[in-house]
Amino acid sequence: MGFVTTRDGNEIFYKDWGGGHTVVFIHGWPLNADAWEDQMKMVADNGYRGIAHDRRGHGRSSQPFNGYDFDTFADDLNDLINKLDLRDVTLVAHSMGGGELARYIGRHGTGRVRKAVLLSAITPLMLQGEDNPEGVPAEAFEEIKKGILRERSQYWKDASEAFFSANRPGTKATQGNRDAFWVMGMQECIQASVKCVDAFARTDFHEDLRKFDIPTLIVHGDDDQIVPIDATARKAAKIIPNAVLKVYQGSSHGIALVPGDKERFNADLLDFLKN
Repeated sequence: MGFVTTRDGNEIFYKDWGGGHTVVFIHGWPLNADAWEDQMKMVADNGYRGIAHDRRGHGRSSQPFNGYDFDTFADDLNDLINKLDLRDVTLVAHSMGGGELARYIGRHGTGRVRKAVLLSAITPLMLQGEDNPEGVPAEAFEEIKKGILRERSQYWKDASEAFFSANRPGTKATQGNRDAFWVMGMQECIQASVKCVDAFARTDFHEDLRKFDIPTLIVHGDDDQIVPIDATARKAAKIIPNAVLKVYQGSSHGIALVPGDKERFNADLLDFLKN
């Protein structure tokens, strides 16, 4: 583990496990690199090098007051990849991290990238509109910000229910999942919490996705209550050339953490890395 200093003087924390072909994991909101530990161990155990970083404002990275937009996040990722001199990498991104991955390719290309995985990702656009009726209404994002500002500790506890579909009969989510979500949420600074909502709600990634020229795996649960599959994964699969879409029936937004879904995703990820 260590820190990389960005072009604007912020510190980005990262974990670095194993050796071999490099897999870079990009976390969702409001999480951090710890959300990927199961996958980090899996790839390291199978002869790969796993790297996961905390986005600025999250976890152990710097918490500046400004810079919570996808151009900045993509440039932070570029700083990490360049300073560690990573080449031929597979990028794996969850939720908001999917936007970071897409904007990285949009701004910096695929010269250092072999493959990409979008898991429960926000791409191409979350905000509901005339051209995106399947999206999330603007009012819902305003309510998220109000909840964070009202009392963020309780907000994260409440938000974990929908994140893991813990409100469904027969849910596979555990209290441990929900507690871990709360811990990581509380490690994100409140400024990042609020500003990231505007960023992931309103940023349009259509043009970024059109620049993908690498094998891409898209995985999404059809019971994702946070990022609706019809506004995101199904559309992204039509935009990215030759993308493969895998839909997990009944699965939540937190696929990489929920027992059962986690093992299935790990197997699909390992197969994608090998083939």
